[in-house]
Amino acid sequence: MRKINIGMVAKAATLLFALTTFGCATNVREVDTSAAQSQPQMTGPCVSCDLSGADLTEAKPEVERFSDWLTGFRVRLIHSGAKAETIASMLDGLKPDVRIIERDQSQPEFVRPIWSYLDIAASDLRISNGQKAYAARRKTIDAIAERYGVRAEILLAVWGLESSYGAIIGKNDIVRSLATLAWEGRRRDWAERQLIAAAQMIDRGFATRDQLIGSWAGAMGQTQFIPTTYLEWSADWDGDGRHNIWTNEFDALASAANLLGQAGWEVGAPVVLEVVIPETFELDLWDPERSRPVSEWVKCGLRLVGNAPWSADDLIRSAKLELPAGRSGPGFLTFPNFRVIKRYNNSTSYALGVALLAERIAGGKGFVGPWPKDNVPLSRSQTHELQAALNALGHNSGQPDGLAGPNTRRALRDFQHAHDLDADGYVGSSAYDAVMAAGARKL
Repeated sequence: MRKINIGMVAKAATLLFALTTFGCATNVREVDTSAAQSQPQMTGPCVSCDLSGADLTEAKPEVERFSDWLTGFRVRLIHSGAKAETIASMLDGLKPDVRIIERDQSQPEFVRPIWSYLDIAASDLRISNGQKAYAARRKTIDAIAERYGVRAEILLAVWGLESSYGAIIGKNDIVRSLATLAWEGRRRDWAERQLIAAAQMIDRGFATRDQLIGSWAGAMGQTQFIPTTYLEWSADWDGDGRHNIWTNEFDALASAANLLGQAGWEVGAPVVLEVVIPETFELDLWDPERSRPVSEWVKCGLRLVGNAPWSADDLIRSAKLELPAGRSGPGFLTFPNFRVIKRYNNSTSYALGVALLAERIAGGKGFVGPWPKDNVPLSRSQTHELQAALNALGHNSGQPDGLAGPNTRRALRDFQHAHDLDADGYVGSSAYDAVMAAGARKL
């Protein structure tokens, strides 16, 4: 029952959506909208329209009707202690939005290379806008950074990636979005928890029903908080009793700072250092999940790009070695602050993007590279084939799903080690060719 077949209704809605949706325009400044936020975002203006056409609550007799889910959830919301008027404002007349289901069920076939992501995340326009935003608000942003102990440029970078410095926050009704996701069923428990948290936001006076707008996936405001995160970490910088992450940029920045600070941000500590790895470095002995003192990495031959000197403080810190594009790409020593950023979005690309954008806003240089642009990441279908082939060769990658997670990288490293290849675990075209060739030889 948990999965919904969209069918002809979805096709009709998709066509109508394509005809009625266009880019989000701003009247204030030019913005860079191309980088992914920590929650997917839909920015078209016609996001509160009812595009259902036929009555979607009756369109799928083979599964639970939306009206039936709504009735059951209303009872749960009552039991959560939500006020009657809040429940009515959220659920009365509510209908699903099939576009949300399409977005949730669709996974892109092709994976954007990390070098392309970083080019977008730290584009010239995003850097320039970040520097201008900082210059116009330096006193208050510095005060926020000092109170929560988080570097100002990091806050700016998060703000820039999440909403292009407040220019794009999404215009979806998140109650409708989350209700649709709950009805769909794949993430029902999660979506219902978010709806209960949204009711608590209204009951506690943090937001009005009309303010609950954001991404198609339920993230809100200039720092893209989901409701449970909002309740736990949002902040009231100006002391007006509201945690207004939608239109109050300082509340939004303080909320991001509070989240990062409470997650363990270390004041004055680095996030990431780009390093050069010698050819003599033995990847077979490398554990990407293991932190080691920087002094030990130095003994292994790692050096900073440009042969910059190591600081005494950095030498006694512990760091992990990350090779996001494999042995032939740049290497990075990542510190605890890197993993704090991943609490915001558990993505190596995102954390590197935040670190890079922050450094560029501060006037620093970008990563040196070079990136292996002839060894691109695999598509989902290729990754599925790779996983199946690894399993057949005795390297357990788990159930093939087309997503290159830790199990896939671990299995690939096992394969690479067994075949005297660089055991970097990078799921790229070179690894695909090697695994497929080994599979063909076995047949």
